[in-house]
Amino acid sequence: MIRVKEKQKKIRSSLSTQAFSEFYAEHDYIIKEGLIALLICAVGDLIAGIILGKMTFFLETFPGLLVVIPGAIGMRGNIFGSFASRLSTSLHIGLISPQFEFSEDLNNNIFSSFVLTLVLSIFLGVVAKIFCIILHSPSMDIIDFILICTIAGLISNLIMLPITMFVSFKSFEHGWDPDNITSPIIAAFGDLFTLPAIIASTFILRLIDVDVLVKYIVLVAILIAVFVSFVYCYRLSDETRTILKQSTPILLLCSFLGGSAGGILNSSVETLLTNPSLLTLIPLFSGESGSLISILGARLSSGLHSGLVEPLRKPEGEALHNFAICFILAIIVFPFIGILAESSSLMFGTMGIGFDKIIPISTLSGIILVAIMVVVVYYISTVSYNHNLDPDNIVIPISTSVTDSISSLILISVSLIIIGLFI
Repeated sequence: MIRVKEKQKKIRSSLSTQAFSEFYAEHDYIIKEGLIALLICAVGDLIAGIILGKMTFFLETFPGLLVVIPGAIGMRGNIFGSFASRLSTSLHIGLISPQFEFSEDLNNNIFSSFVLTLVLSIFLGVVAKIFCIILHSPSMDIIDFILICTIAGLISNLIMLPITMFVSFKSFEHGWDPDNITSPIIAAFGDLFTLPAIIASTFILRLIDVDVLVKYIVLVAILIAVFVSFVYCYRLSDETRTILKQSTPILLLCSFLGGSAGGILNSSVETLLTNPSLLTLIPLFSGESGSLISILGARLSSGLHSGLVEPLRKPEGEALHNFAICFILAIIVFPFIGILAESSSLMFGTMGIGFDKIIPISTLSGIILVAIMVVVVYYISTVSYNHNLDPDNIVIPISTSVTDSISSLILISVSLIIIGLFI
């Protein structure tokens, strides 16, 4: 009897191994493309993490600045991830060609992304101040929040627009699926440039902080310019109107969630400042999580548009395959970024917490996050599609913002538990 059971076990194990081998053979190009993109993303996130780990001076000089950072990073990923997703869908269905020739469709997308960045930057500044008040955290004046967010948004916008187009077009030209490539790479560049842009904006703020009147004049000029730009963009064409109507409320919600993520981090600022390697891990974890979920969102969006994914109540077929790909990538990526965070901390003289702690923190947090988000992303995709909303404008912003928000909560919670076990 025992031998029969052992034989049945071996058969099931063999079948499982065979099924996995067949699955991998069928989807290996997706996994390879996604993994390459995530590793490239990790480089950008690592640099951002190193910068954040060395930003203790700015976090102490500008109280409440940590509240802004997750929202600002998430906003870049949301706006330009959606921009890249729209480009990818247009490339797949032949609406645009992968050429650096300004067409009406491309112009509309560029201008819409620019306007959305400015609008969301102002809103993020207001939200950051509100969360500081709610959580009774020391903070800057609301004008300082708005100016830092808006100036940083303008700087990063001028950099991210050409990068997004270049990555989308060149990946498509070389036979790579932009859905697997653009979102992680764009997110990595967004993470990479956001923190330096925030630092640059603090220096600019100091230059105009010579007189309260000067700050008010700059603030009023920015508000008028953004309002005029939004109205002009809304009236420009049906496409820009659709993008603004569908994206603005979603992105406002996302900025609020980003602010909540910043509030969570800021509430644990003492733990983070005493364990700087966790500061290094935050952009890595947040960036890789957002990029991984963006890949899933972009693939589901293109699948819904092309008919490969059915908008069913219960996920089937291609949708489940995309879930499996997401978990395979997660199992590889999250231990790796834990190693990166601790190694870079040791290399640059930042206090580390040990590989025995940071690898379990990163891996366990990542698996929990992905298990939640595959369900969330699927239903956001199918519900928006069934309600005649373009998933390209909806899925990535909401999913990455939810990811940013709960990733901070999960990462801090798991960190406190695992660090507590070693004390």
